[in-house]
Amino acid sequence: MEEKLVLTAPCGLDCFNCELYAKNLTEKLAGLIHEKIGIPEKEIPCRGCRQQDGNHFHLGSEGCSTLDCVKEKGVDFCFNCDEFPCAYLAPTAEGASKYPHNMKMYNLCRMKKVGMEKWFEEAKEIRKKYFNAKFIVGKGQMD
Repeated sequence: MEEKLVLTAPCGLDCFNCELYAKNLTEKLAGLIHEKIGIPEKEIPCRGCRQQDGNHFHLGSEGCSTLDCVKEKGVDFCFNCDEFPCAYLAPTAEGASKYPHNMKMYNLCRMKKVGMEKWFEEAKEIRKKYFNAKFIVGKGQMD
C-alpha cells in the first residue's frame, strides 16, 4: 500500500496505473514518444509527481501548480483541503479523450468516501472505464 500511496498524485491521478510510469512504460511507447516529440528516451519514464517534485516532460517547464499548492497547504491530497474542490481540479473537454485529468475529481471523491486501500483496488477499473466506457446522458458511464 505504501508504494501506491506515494505513487498517487495529490490531485487524485493514479500514477501507478499510468502508461508513462517507469514500471509500466514499454519500449515501444518510449520509442514512439521519442520519435513523435523528440524527448530523449531516458527522460520519458515517470516515477510519479511526488517522486519527481512535479518535474516531468508531460507537465511542461512550469511543473505542477496543484502539487505546489498541496505542499504549501500541508495536505496529502486535494480532498484534505478546506478549499476542495478548486479551479485546479476543474474538468475540461479539451484533451479529455487523451489525458486522464477529468477523472481526478471522481478519484478524490472515492478516496475520501471509501479510503485509500479500497480506492487502490478500484483505480485500475476506474481508469479502464474512463478510456473505454460509453457515456449515456442521464445514466453516466456504461460498459
